[in-house]
Amino acid sequence: MTRAALLVLADGRFPAGGHAHSGGAEEAVKAGRITDAASLEAFCRGRLHTAGLVSSALACAAAAGADPAELDAAADARTPSPALRLTARKLGRQLVRAARAAWPSTELDALAARFPKGAHQPVVLGLTARAAGLGPQDAAYCAAYESVSGPATAVVRLLGLDPFRATAVLARLAPELDRVVDRAVSAGTAVPARGTDVLPAASAPLLEIGAQAHAAWPVRLFAS
Repeated sequence: MTRAALLVLADGRFPAGGHAHSGGAEEAVKAGRITDAASLEAFCRGRLHTAGLVSSALACAAAAGADPAELDAAADARTPSPALRLTARKLGRQLVRAARAAWPSTELDALAARFPKGAHQPVVLGLTARAAGLGPQDAAYCAAYESVSGPATAVVRLLGLDPFRATAVLARLAPELDRVVDRAVSAGTAVPARGTDVLPAASAPLLEIGAQAHAAWPVRLFAS
């Protein structure tokens, strides 16, 4: 296993399309729910323990060898918002393109052929981790970190927030991120033997509602 691959995969400059998405932060800023570093931290904490936990467990399960088609169906079931399902598949399609260039893999080739419009991004992330020689926990960490780093970076652009303060938010959330990953790994590694019902289904209704509202905006800075 080459742990340096984890740095490449988690790097915000990896061309997987995440820079164009705010993870719900743009809608939250407009609605007045994010106005400063403290409210950004609250938003990221909520996202980490809901959408982040689910994504982390899905990525872990994919890296552990669970059936990608079953995981994709489980991801659909845990994403009520059509806008978020579409976003997840767009990001999955972009990630699989980048991953196949970086770490050629028959599993990634098969996934791309089976889901020409894109599989859910966390599922692709888990298979990408496998192709890169990483383990289930590594995949879980990547997904959990993405769930908070994306909104933090977006808010720097949306509000002109001091990037040092945004980075401090991520640093303060690190212990909670560890705990979320522990829960995700416990569930995700059990999927190959016990099925997708063991995956968490943490709900974030406001994120879902906000995503639908954001998708209807005629002008926006971020795709989601």
